[in-house]
Amino acid sequence: MASEESPLLVPTAHEAIYNRFAPDQKRWIVFHVSFAGLLAMFVQVTFVPSIPQIAKDLDLTHAVVSLALSLSVFANAIGALCWSAYSSFYGRRSIYLWGMPFLCVGSCGVALSASLQSLLFWRFVQMFGCAGALSLGSGVIGDIYKLEERGTAIGIFFSVTLLGFAFAPFLGGAATQYWSWRNLHYSIGAWGLLEMLFIYLSFPETSHPGTLGIDRLPSRRRIHIKWINPLSSLWLLRSPNLFAVMFASALMVNTMYVLLVPIANTIGIRYGITNDAIIGAFFLPNGLGCFGGTLLGGRLSDIVVRRWREKRRGAYCPEDRLRATWIGGLLIVPLSIGASGLITTYIGGPIGLTLNISCLYANGVGVELVLNPANSYNVDIGHSRSAEAAAACMAGWSLIMSVATALIIPMIERIGVAWTDIIAAVLAVVGQGIIFLTIRYGDSMRASIDAGFSTMENN
Repeated sequence: MASEESPLLVPTAHEAIYNRFAPDQKRWIVFHVSFAGLLAMFVQVTFVPSIPQIAKDLDLTHAVVSLALSLSVFANAIGALCWSAYSSFYGRRSIYLWGMPFLCVGSCGVALSASLQSLLFWRFVQMFGCAGALSLGSGVIGDIYKLEERGTAIGIFFSVTLLGFAFAPFLGGAATQYWSWRNLHYSIGAWGLLEMLFIYLSFPETSHPGTLGIDRLPSRRRIHIKWINPLSSLWLLRSPNLFAVMFASALMVNTMYVLLVPIANTIGIRYGITNDAIIGAFFLPNGLGCFGGTLLGGRLSDIVVRRWREKRRGAYCPEDRLRATWIGGLLIVPLSIGASGLITTYIGGPIGLTLNISCLYANGVGVELVLNPANSYNVDIGHSRSAEAAAACMAGWSLIMSVATALIIPMIERIGVAWTDIIAAVLAVVGQGIIFLTIRYGDSMRASIDAGFSTMENN
């Protein structure tokens, strides 16, 4: 068990395991997982700008159709837990291949939906199928990159993934406006089929040799099916460190949802914008902010880790990576969402619209300056179960967000956009305070509960 008096990790000769793949192969693997993450992000966010048209076609209200978004967040949490748990037994490659058929079938089901019940069911299946992309991608990068390179690699992975967050809403809005939301989901299903073929033909297994559960079986059948409790990964959250970082991350992500989920009802109504394609385009500045923020956050967190390791003469403390979150969590995130609420309420016309676009961009940068070091930290301290650690934290804040998402539009209708955004800003500051406490007391928090943290032998 790690103690308060000693660092979790110290310099070791454990680097050969990361030299299994040449640099070009590593970049190819990162491209693979980034492309899968891009697809998952497209599935998640193309739905938002199509809500008005879906509501019209199915004769439902916007708030009722938004339940499908909340269910999507819940499906994402359950799917991430399931796929990550099985990836520790069967391997990353197999689980990528198992998830894609769910995505393809679910996408066709969404496209064929004629009722709310059908829409909710197939949307759940669709999101469940692609839910493992982010946690599996983080696990793959943890498999192939050593500690001091990991933040930058995760930054590249999330930056490519977040291109989907930037462009998918615009493309989804344009498809809804000028084509059909049903055809959009047929297209997503076809993309999933191509992605499955792509992975089957050229994606290698990256798990460390001898670490998979199936490799340790004394005997195995050609097709070996084993029940693994998908909720077992959540037990990792008994660690105060992982739970604190998960909860703080959720409060940061919440600001993004508060800005984007009701955008047709806030910025759209306030500035007289009704075109679905234009509404979707307002996701672009936030997505571009996320793209830049995750690249900057990854590189910055690696720099911080190296500098603090040098100060300790080679000894490493994992909470050092979280020191890179300060600017984003304490300043950029709360100021951007608080300002957006006030601007939307009190400043109209082109000036108000331009200022709101600036706030959307700044919020994306700020959120990713927190999330990238937080995601890398999860992989660092739970490296032997990196995909499960990432999935547990993503699932935790996804479960929180599935509830929060359902409350956003009713809160805006009841207390207004300004107060809703100010509350989200205050919660973001609370989240950064939690991260500060984790940095300050991380050693004693780890020592209190041993959740199988990384050691010099396995990181």
